[in-house]
Amino acid sequence: MSDASDSLPWLHGRTILLTVAGSRAYGTNTAGSDVDLKGVAVPPREFYLGAFNRFEQADKPSHAARYLEDLLPEEQRVAQETKLEGTVFEVTKFIRLAADGNPNVLEVVFAPDANVRMERLGGALIRENRELFLSRTLKHRFAGYAISQLHRIKTHRKWLIDPPTAPPRREDFGLTERTSIAKDQLAAVQAAVAKQLDRWNEDFDDGTMTEGSKIRIREHIADYLSELQIAAEDRFTAAGRKLGLEENFLHLLQREREYAGAAQHWAQYQNWHANRNEDRAKLEREYGYDTKHAMHLVRLLRMCREILTRGEVLVRRPDAEELLAIRNGAWTYEEIAAWAEREELELEELYRGSRLPRQPDRKKLDELTVRIVESML
Repeated sequence: MSDASDSLPWLHGRTILLTVAGSRAYGTNTAGSDVDLKGVAVPPREFYLGAFNRFEQADKPSHAARYLEDLLPEEQRVAQETKLEGTVFEVTKFIRLAADGNPNVLEVVFAPDANVRMERLGGALIRENRELFLSRTLKHRFAGYAISQLHRIKTHRKWLIDPPTAPPRREDFGLTERTSIAKDQLAAVQAAVAKQLDRWNEDFDDGTMTEGSKIRIREHIADYLSELQIAAEDRFTAAGRKLGLEENFLHLLQREREYAGAAQHWAQYQNWHANRNEDRAKLEREYGYDTKHAMHLVRLLRMCREILTRGEVLVRRPDAEELLAIRNGAWTYEEIAAWAEREELELEELYRGSRLPRQPDRKKLDELTVRIVESML
């Protein structure tokens, strides 16, 4: 959102690219699907040269409503009957997100022509130079988003099958009713250990690495530690030992962490149970897992494969009918989980053999950004 103004009177006139995104771009929209917009804008000169105006994105319903007349008649009707929402990014933020491989942003860069509702010079330049955004970095983003969907599926399924019935108790973790460690001392020690863990993760970064490279190296570190059977809690203990903490204190600290984690899990379950979307809840009750998450998981992993093998970001899905079938329960939970795990392994092999550059050409993307901003200023 902008912290400069809620009105943004210049927004529509300085939007250089606007697309209909989401399910209507993928071809998986249904009768009840709303209209989702995504776009790019170049704010006025003072936002770049002045001291007090800032703009990163416009994402309020009132902002989306300004583009109603840019939509096709059918989209206007649906938007008025259901919902019109979306996000319009400031151009430099948009370019950075696209270069880092954000799937939700790249669907604007590679949107089918039929889904483009506004395209001024700067927007045309972005789409004409779309190949600059292609790199093997996209594997980490697309696969990462997909696996996060799988984690949510697994968590929600566990809650469906075996829901927690009561909040955790401290005594269940061998703890007294009240912690024997002063609250500020506990927070300080946990922060120190967390800082040591972060230092281990960041030692490889010389300040010039891209986000994709960092993600890949962290994945390798995690895999290596897993192969050595060093669990996350053991890493925490190892960090504490490096700081010189006594073993008894470390064991107590670990139990406090386990209790805090269980309490957080309980709070997450309560929030999920109280705020579930009724349509999603109906799908979960009927099929035993969130089939909408599964549809997006399959879409993202297949797009990842297409990027690595064909150098294409196919937003309009050639498998749209199958994706809708998955959303309607065509695959069992076991099939989804097994397929995703196999696909993740295969994508790692495709990553190694891909002909795409390891990273996007950031120098050319920077030059493109300057050209677009100058054309609007």
